[in-house]
Amino acid sequence: MLRLLICCVILIWPVVSRAEAVSLVGDGVFGPARGLITRTAMPAQVAPNGASLFAGNAAGSLFAPFPTALPQGASLGADADVVAHIRAIIGRAESPFAGYDAVQHGAVIRPDKPPTQMTIGEIFAWIAATPGQPHAIGRYQFIPDTLARVVAQTGARHSDRFSPAMQDRLADVLLADAGLPAFMAGQISQQRFMNNLAGIWAGLPTSSGRSKYHGIAGNQATVSLAYFQAEIAKIAPG
Repeated sequence: MLRLLICCVILIWPVVSRAEAVSLVGDGVFGPARGLITRTAMPAQVAPNGASLFAGNAAGSLFAPFPTALPQGASLGADADVVAHIRAIIGRAESPFAGYDAVQHGAVIRPDKPPTQMTIGEIFAWIAATPGQPHAIGRYQFIPDTLARVVAQTGARHSDRFSPAMQDRLADVLLADAGLPAFMAGQISQQRFMNNLAGIWAGLPTSSGRSKYHGIAGNQATVSLAYFQAEIAKIAPG
């Protein structure tokens, strides 16, 4: 009997793990929310040199090392208005109604209060207590592995509130991943920067006009390529 139980655990565990890899499109408990997609080769507690689907500026690799940590106050190579503009584009694609309080609709067991009223530790506790369901949360639809990684990289504490300002701070790590400093310095093209962003957030279209993850678990671009291009052009250097 013990041997049978061990075999069952071995067979079931990967399925539960894969459920975290993709967040679906739909309505959150506090309003509609799309999903940030990040596949990872690491468990929820990601090492600083772990690996993610998004390879940043490392050419060609699906499993490139994470970029250097972005501590609080670090520069993204852009002024505050530019960064806020990019965040707003992402928010429109990922959580246009509930914003910072968005929770992915596939979460059958929801948090008992809005995300902005929770601490980071409470969010991780909710994730741990509700395995096998999607957990994308907040304006930027962080999934557990991504959230663990950006919390570690910023040095945020589990006692910190998952406030709008904290969510912005955590999302800035992903903007650095996408190459915002290089884009603002003229080192990568607008299209490459847009494709980098679309590699992180499924609601944004690639240069094909479709989500990089189109059709995966119901994902699709939720804003048009024309809109995305026009909005990024407003803050492009030069």
